[in-house]
Amino acid sequence: MAGKSKQKVCLAYSGGLDTSCILVWLKEQGYDVVCFMADVGQEEDFEAAKKKALKIGAQKVEIKDLKKAFVEEFCWPAIQCNAQYEGEYLLGTSLARPVIARAQMEFAAQEGCFAVSHGCTGKGNDQVRFELAFYALDPKIKVIAPWRDPVFYNRFKGRNDLLDYASQTGIPVTSTKSKPWSMDENLAHCSYEAGILEDPNTTPPEDMWKLTVDPEKAPEKPEYFTLEFTKGIPTGLEYSEGGKEKSVTGDVDIFTTTNNIARRNGVGRIDIVENRFIGIKSRGCYESPGLTCLRSAHQNLEGLCLDREVKTWRDRSITYDFSKCLYNGVWFSPECEVLRNCIPPTQKDVNGRVRCKVYKGTFSVVGRTSPSKLYDMSESSMDEIGDFDPSETGGFITVSAIRLKKYGQMKKEAGEDL
Repeated sequence: MAGKSKQKVCLAYSGGLDTSCILVWLKEQGYDVVCFMADVGQEEDFEAAKKKALKIGAQKVEIKDLKKAFVEEFCWPAIQCNAQYEGEYLLGTSLARPVIARAQMEFAAQEGCFAVSHGCTGKGNDQVRFELAFYALDPKIKVIAPWRDPVFYNRFKGRNDLLDYASQTGIPVTSTKSKPWSMDENLAHCSYEAGILEDPNTTPPEDMWKLTVDPEKAPEKPEYFTLEFTKGIPTGLEYSEGGKEKSVTGDVDIFTTTNNIARRNGVGRIDIVENRFIGIKSRGCYESPGLTCLRSAHQNLEGLCLDREVKTWRDRSITYDFSKCLYNGVWFSPECEVLRNCIPPTQKDVNGRVRCKVYKGTFSVVGRTSPSKLYDMSESSMDEIGDFDPSETGGFITVSAIRLKKYGQMKKEAGEDL
């Protein structure tokens, strides 16, 4: 793939071996390169990565703090509709991709780039998520995806080839020993895949997990905290630390503090085999400590204050499709826009406080309160009549049984057992 001399490319840069080699390789193709780095809450030395990129030839490096936008625009709607892919995955990687892509495209436009580039592999979901976002945000943008270019991937067949290239071209490499898996981190989670994890029967080594303590080594006493929700969005957190009662507000602070509580108690690990958008099954291990607590607390509160039919409709019509949009990378699509606009009306009554407990890898709710009038303790009680007349239930059962009687009679006449 030969490039036109001195056209400018915006590279999504991490500071790692792959994107450092791609940076130098793009320059070899005749491009000027500017690098974009997104701070979505990962624990990373951004300044060191910036210095490295400039040293090996980047014209400019932009580091953009996207944590607030990530939480407010992406994580909160996911919690409001209890987003989840295939019953387990809380979509931590998927949630971060559109906010990163949007910011990268803004920087690319600012710098006058004709193309954007990334280091995603040709078999994964992320190439799809990034590029569909790129094309939606700027239909005329060009995308350079080296790991789908035969010239590139035939030249660099593995990590050793990249290390040799780094040595030949003066790319600083801090370590030549690669962990036998790939990893992606943001404020919502950390994911692990590939390498030794490709065998679905291989137990992840304990030193793989970066965010959470081993549940078996977590504190012997449970930890309690209270989350407050307003219209389905977390708006407050109360907890104890060092014998002192503390409280936090503010989106990023709530998320970060909930993360810290969950991390030290080993909450949020899963190990699954999922179905990638491109049709390949993939084994992934995920840590979503704070997100696990926030989503579970929200879901529990909905039981108290969300109407049954609204919840059923939302679960069937929004949650599944919204989760699918996130996973498949079509955040910037007409269907996802409609789904996002449908979420807030379902949450106007989801207000209240949830008392939570974390202990050795588990999360549970120990109490919840809400100003909602849908739950009536007197009406629900087995110890008093209240405003509910039990005699009226007979008619309800009689009407509900009409079709079941007909069905039972039909099966009997056909000589079939129920």
